[in-house]
Amino acid sequence: MFKHILVPTDGSALSTTAIQQALQLARDVKAKVTVVTVTEPFHIFSLDSAQLADTRPAYEKHVGDAARRYLEEAKRQAGTLGVECEAIHVEHAMPYKAITDTAAAKGCDLIAMASHGRRGAAALILGSETAKVLTHSTIPVLVYR
Repeated sequence: MFKHILVPTDGSALSTTAIQQALQLARDVKAKVTVVTVTEPFHIFSLDSAQLADTRPAYEKHVGDAARRYLEEAKRQAGTLGVECEAIHVEHAMPYKAITDTAAAKGCDLIAMASHGRRGAAALILGSETAKVLTHSTIPVLVYR
């Protein structure tokens, strides 16, 4: 079965649930886990409100602190379940690409991630990192909703 599961997180409640489920799966199949969070680099011209309101150093501190919190919590949960867990923070302009690249670099054989389940116009306008991972991944993707 699976030996190494990559679990992306954005810190949302849905991602937190996906982490919990993926960690339980990892425990049951005796797999190790790599949890990754991806932050986009600071752009002077951006539609992201966090980037519009911050200077580059303030933005980098804000996203770095948030990433650290998400990853520390995932490692804590993994420890409670006795699951080997590595936590990685990646900066990349295309989160789906960072996820698939990390899975390849770490030798993962499954990506387990959340989907917000947006449909119709919301999905078209907002896009979906999960849909992009599903499209571009060369390994199985387990989607939690």
